[in-house]
Amino acid sequence: MTDSPSRLTPVLLAVDDDPPVLDAVVSDLRSRYGQRYRVLGAGSGADALEAVERVTLRGQQVAVVVADQRMPGMTGTEMLQAAKRLQPSLRSVLLTAYADTDTAISAINEVSLDHYIVKPWDPPEERLYPVLDELLEEWQATRPRPEAGARVIGERWSAAGHRLRDYLARNLVPFRWIDVDSAEAAPLLAAAGSSVRLPLLLLEDARVLSDPSPADAAEALGISQRSEVDYRDLVIVGAGPSGLAAAVYGASEGLSTVVVEAEAAGGQAGSSSRIENYLGFPNGVAGQELARRALAQARRFGSTFVTPARAVALRADDPYRVVVLDDGRELHCGAVVLATGVQYRRLDVPG
Repeated sequence: MTDSPSRLTPVLLAVDDDPPVLDAVVSDLRSRYGQRYRVLGAGSGADALEAVERVTLRGQQVAVVVADQRMPGMTGTEMLQAAKRLQPSLRSVLLTAYADTDTAISAINEVSLDHYIVKPWDPPEERLYPVLDELLEEWQATRPRPEAGARVIGERWSAAGHRLRDYLARNLVPFRWIDVDSAEAAPLLAAAGSSVRLPLLLLEDARVLSDPSPADAAEALGISQRSEVDYRDLVIVGAGPSGLAAAVYGASEGLSTVVVEAEAAGGQAGSSSRIENYLGFPNGVAGQELARRALAQARRFGSTFVTPARAVALRADDPYRVVVLDDGRELHCGAVVLATGVQYRRLDVPG
């Protein structure tokens, strides 16, 4: 049974007990997002929760809820808290009066409120849409993907399996994990043959990769990137926060910039569940989200990326600098920034 378009269309939900205000919010949402999202309205917190329950049972996802704070019977904060138990990935916006600003700020900690907007929000092009555009971009990048095309079969406690899953997750590749001892894995393993090594990466086009390296996985998934030219003004080794910041600054100043990264953008920060002391994010930010934003910003200014690739040597060949990659390729440039981060030494002890 194939999914119908209505089931797959994400939902935007507006909640307000004042009918004219609710009509205005719904109208603004449909005007901007109606072609990509299903826009629903609810006149109370209870009605909104019923709508979220129906949407959840149908297998749909709620992207954003825009709720008024002052509603009889159930406040907007209470409704959002209950809605997030049903749809943990939804983004939340609270509509408040000036008198409720302190309540909205408290809700940032109490219900992980994403944003609040003081009424009135006119013009929406300045006060509503920029907020929702950013939240929807975040939601699209991080929402659950229950119908992921790629599948990984492996042993739960396998180090190789963990490395593959970590690599896919940090590169925002949707996939589904299948334990090797599950009933679902048996026919897939039989079809793959007896000579394969775990973990297995199964692709939508029926290809099977046996214990793939990051380079093999990236090539098969189409996420590997190469530099089309061998000379750049600036080569940056490492795409952690420092490397990505250097890429933004270099490219924004007009330098042709390339970044070499061995695994995934974000470095160690990219694997952090929450970063609360990074400049510009008062509510904290997930490491993957910080990396995604920085990567998009660097690309917007024209930076290019070579990944997965490892820089193994650096030499001066006046007037150039030459960065040698692990596959033998060479990148010639005017300047090099080394932003390699840290790699911890481990005791040579089994386990």
